[in-house]
Amino acid sequence: MSRTKVLRAGVAGGAEQAINLYEVRRKIYPRAVHGWFAAWRWALVWLTQLIFYGLPWLTWNERPAVLFALEARRFYLFGMVLYPQDFIYLTGLLIISALALFLFTAVAGRLWCGYACPQTVYTEIFLWVERKIEGDRHQRMKLDAQPWNTAKIGRKVAKHATWIALAAWTGFTFVGYFTPIRTLGAEVLTFSLGPWETFWIGFYGFATWGNAGFMREQVCKYMCPYARFQSAMFDRDTLIVTYDETRGEPRGSRSRKADRAALGVGDCIDCGLCVEVCPTGIDIREGLQYECIGCTACIDACDQVMDKMSYPQGLIRYDTENGVANRWSRSQLLRRTVRPRVLVYTAILLGVTIALFAQLAMRMPLSVNVIRDRGTLAREVEGGLIENVYRLQISNSAETAATFRIGVEGIPGAVVASDPQAEIAAAGTRLVAVRVRAAPDVAPSGSNRLFFVVSARDNERVTVREKSTFYVPR
Repeated sequence: MSRTKVLRAGVAGGAEQAINLYEVRRKIYPRAVHGWFAAWRWALVWLTQLIFYGLPWLTWNERPAVLFALEARRFYLFGMVLYPQDFIYLTGLLIISALALFLFTAVAGRLWCGYACPQTVYTEIFLWVERKIEGDRHQRMKLDAQPWNTAKIGRKVAKHATWIALAAWTGFTFVGYFTPIRTLGAEVLTFSLGPWETFWIGFYGFATWGNAGFMREQVCKYMCPYARFQSAMFDRDTLIVTYDETRGEPRGSRSRKADRAALGVGDCIDCGLCVEVCPTGIDIREGLQYECIGCTACIDACDQVMDKMSYPQGLIRYDTENGVANRWSRSQLLRRTVRPRVLVYTAILLGVTIALFAQLAMRMPLSVNVIRDRGTLAREVEGGLIENVYRLQISNSAETAATFRIGVEGIPGAVVASDPQAEIAAAGTRLVAVRVRAAPDVAPSGSNRLFFVVSARDNERVTVREKSTFYVPR
């Protein structure tokens, strides 16, 4: 059923033409499927959800192992503490993720969409709940078609109650990455949640319930931009879910004992299982379509049918356009994987990854910012010495408190006249007033380059050298 709009087409006789503006969504009832690829999908479901739901509960040095503390402007990642100025590391991580997506897509199509995308993962979980409560495909279709009664209402209520519980727990876990999850749990139990925490738990939970429970394939087909630009990363040597038309056509039903050669038909028995198991409702036999998320459910379903018919598996399989056209073997397909596009993506990905982790490994758990005292540039003190006053903002990103020595270089005889040591708490920042004195004749009048050297007392390798100026009056 579709919406139509009647337009006067301007043809002879003033004929009117009905043009479809959009099609009302036809609900899809994916059938359960089992097989090698389905097992991989569920393995990824378990892996991704163990990471997502488990990370907020892990502790490290008596704090959450992973926490975005927005109010404190810190990001805790196991043994590291990152600050807003460390945003470059997040940028590098996003670049690595994008390059990895490009590489995997160029090699084997929509692997991310089919196995690890949150929309796919939560749709798989919600479908599992739906099957357990309402039954498999035909039972769900029959239930939706029948009039409302006590049994139908009971099943629907049970399904949505389970969905809402899963969605609420997902929203709670999401907020647990920004508020310590144990503190968040106590606030929930005592009904003392803050307004922003309440909003984000509700918003993320509602989005999970709506996307995985109702919208499902519509998110992949109409909302996700990746479906639209994926073709830019495909070529004729990209592994995709492919139907072997040469082997399967002409399709037609037959008994197991029938001689397909005598009947003049291909291996496809036109059972329609590949369509019934597809979460986006497409027919893979019609060729590559942007709606295909590469979940490979159709491969598992078709292989089971081929086994029952005693035909070779692989009528629907991972293959490339060139592989199908040239009847290439598996080894030939793998050799074609190493091609310029893949090599370029791999080289860039490795380069960025090595650079990021090398930078993280060499990252100094100490940062120093020098702020000149604007009230007094320079003054003469006892002994005829010239004194400049500075404020040093010292940040200690280590997990333990540390004492730092403050020294100066660049001007002969210049010394720190204030306390040359500062103790900074673990993952703390402190503003330290520093007075530097030097003889007036050791440097020319005006601004002279000066370097502050701040180093950890118990680890000389943790040293920062920060540039500033020393002003000598004229």
